[in-house]
Amino acid sequence: MNDFQSLVLLNMIPSLGSISVKRLLSYFGRPSNIFKACKEELCRVEGISAKKTEAIIKARQTIDVEREFELAQSNGIKIITILDSAYPENLKNIYDPPPVLYVKGDLSECDYNSVAIVGSRRASFYGLSTASRLSSELCSLGITVVSGLARGIDTSAHKGALSAQGRTIAVLGSGILKLYPSENKKLAESISESGAVISEFSLETPPLPKNFPRRNRIISGLSLGVVVVEAARNSGALITADSALQQSREVFAVPGKMDSSTSVGTHSLIKQGAKLVSNVEDIIEELAIKFKGTSSTRRDRADIAAGGSVELDIGAKRVYEALSKEPLHIDEIIMSTHMGVSQLSSILMQLQFKKMVKELPGKNFVRV
Repeated sequence: MNDFQSLVLLNMIPSLGSISVKRLLSYFGRPSNIFKACKEELCRVEGISAKKTEAIIKARQTIDVEREFELAQSNGIKIITILDSAYPENLKNIYDPPPVLYVKGDLSECDYNSVAIVGSRRASFYGLSTASRLSSELCSLGITVVSGLARGIDTSAHKGALSAQGRTIAVLGSGILKLYPSENKKLAESISESGAVISEFSLETPPLPKNFPRRNRIISGLSLGVVVVEAARNSGALITADSALQQSREVFAVPGKMDSSTSVGTHSLIKQGAKLVSNVEDIIEELAIKFKGTSSTRRDRADIAAGGSVELDIGAKRVYEALSKEPLHIDEIIMSTHMGVSQLSSILMQLQFKKMVKELPGKNFVRV
């Protein structure tokens, strides 16, 4: 097998996630080398257990990768890997990029300027109309809108983009041939004609609940910022917002009615420092440095690094001063600051919104 075939096969092994594949590639250099390795050598790779090793060794006999290629070709689906030049630049730079993307439609270099719009599946008329309007206005400015093809806010965001004849990308939590929800099949076809429907999952993967948090990191990873329009307390949209923070993306939230359950999540984000969105200009203004490279924002970042112009309360100052450029685990921060988990988590999120602190994998934090 060549490197392309090897990487697709690796991606089809259920017990391997993107981090495991990343570690394997770092150790062996080329995907094809992984399938030439013996059991002992595979076990030397960090995080590759005996169970994963066995799955890799058996993959060539148990997984029909050639059938996957035939299905993709017959359905007009492209397969691109992280080794390809066509792989999205924004997504490549996150901690755990998917090694393989299945694409129905076309990705474009202009998709670098992308904004995600996500929110509740049980959205109000206000939420649906807001998502559609923001999406349409962003597309009219040449910005690609990314969402998850789910019912509610996601569907309205995609439709708003299409109504403006703009580009939109739908990220699935299933294989493209097991599209979910099924009522959005026609919408997915329309999206693929002027944008792209994408998934990291092999073509016939069902929409399992565990897939959607993984899908959400791709939505934020493709984008410069994430706009949350209506979200209940435990909404999946908040997982996307959390992923955005970990990826150093901007987070925006649209305020809603005080007594609405779908306003709880967005109002919580605003309290913690997310940019309040009342019109599309709020989004464009915050992302100006990435679109235009303004020097003023660079000066603001320098002020933050020096602890200058950003006002912090006593608790936030204590946490910020406890951190450095060396990763510090949350348990160590608790010991250093003598704070409870709940209070510390809230402060760390506020500092992430202010771009003063960054979360690394494993609940480690550093100063930016």
